[in-house]
Amino acid sequence: MPRAAAAALRLQSGFGLNSSCAMKKPVRIAIAGAGLIGKRHAEAIAATPGVELHSIIDPSQAGRAHADEIGADWHASLAALFESGKPDGVILATPNQLHVENALECVAAGVPALIEKPLVTDLAAGQDLVLAGQRAGVPLLVGHHRRHNPLIAQAKAQIEDGLLGTLVAVHGMFWLMKPDDYFETDWRRQPGGGPIFLNLIHDIDLLRHLIGEIVSVQALSSNAVRGNPVEETAALVFRFGNGVLGTFSLSDTIVAPWSWELTASENPAYPPTGQSCYFIGGTHGSMELPNAKVWSNPAKRSWWEPISATRYPVGREDPLVCQIEQFARVIRGEEAPLVPASEGLKTLQVIDAVQRSALSGQAVAL
Repeated sequence: MPRAAAAALRLQSGFGLNSSCAMKKPVRIAIAGAGLIGKRHAEAIAATPGVELHSIIDPSQAGRAHADEIGADWHASLAALFESGKPDGVILATPNQLHVENALECVAAGVPALIEKPLVTDLAAGQDLVLAGQRAGVPLLVGHHRRHNPLIAQAKAQIEDGLLGTLVAVHGMFWLMKPDDYFETDWRRQPGGGPIFLNLIHDIDLLRHLIGEIVSVQALSSNAVRGNPVEETAALVFRFGNGVLGTFSLSDTIVAPWSWELTASENPAYPPTGQSCYFIGGTHGSMELPNAKVWSNPAKRSWWEPISATRYPVGREDPLVCQIEQFARVIRGEEAPLVPASEGLKTLQVIDAVQRSALSGQAVAL
């Protein structure tokens, strides 16, 4: 067969270098909520091959203006969206209090949804939502995007492969300074607006993902610097189901370089410091993240022996883009969600235990 005819046949048959793209229709995803995170999701969709922005859903004039600005269709509500024609999936970047209502609308319409964290503001409602999605067979995902970071995927694989030996302990830090004007918004000064709920939730999700299930927590909190009704500093001790012990130090009133925001280079809004904020220790080595360093003894394991660090190369893809790519594969039925709603609920249960322990001063079992 002549070369030109063979090439034409490959194209007609859907084979060749781009066969997978040629055979698959673009996944069309709508975004509910045109705030900061909604706009970042729109940028991530634009950067993801094989995925298209279906529309923007936001009742505000600002939301409609944003849709016009980026050339997207606009709807005032999810009901209006589903009446006009269903997308393949929906990202819910709406206010936290609307997550359950919005997600149940998606379940009723049979449309998979990626729900921004936190999954819900009420644990009982979260359990009902998880069950509703499971019973309907509609995938519900949670936007804990850090799990999609190639760095985390590599670290999890190394831990599971035994690179660190038997895990013994883990320590994490979230130390940074939120400026005074951050607190001009009233809800950020009130209970529920502090770093335990807004920031620690990400760290807890990664610790659960990397180490295992947390079975008890002990927490102390303080508001001694600003004096707002909400906490600004907390100290925590965890026990994991596999026997690992963990500690975490959390504060949004310390000038410091040790937080995921300032170390992981995920979000360009934060200046990278080149430091680490997680330290995972095992019987054969210890790991720093996000520096991707593993410390070990080259020969005999001993404090008298030389110790050295190996830094493992890792991809730097945008976790939000990786999350969109995985959402598209879930929609196509190619794989299960990396962070299903049930996982988001488990992370929230730990956060709830931390808050209860901080109020009572007592350890809380999960």
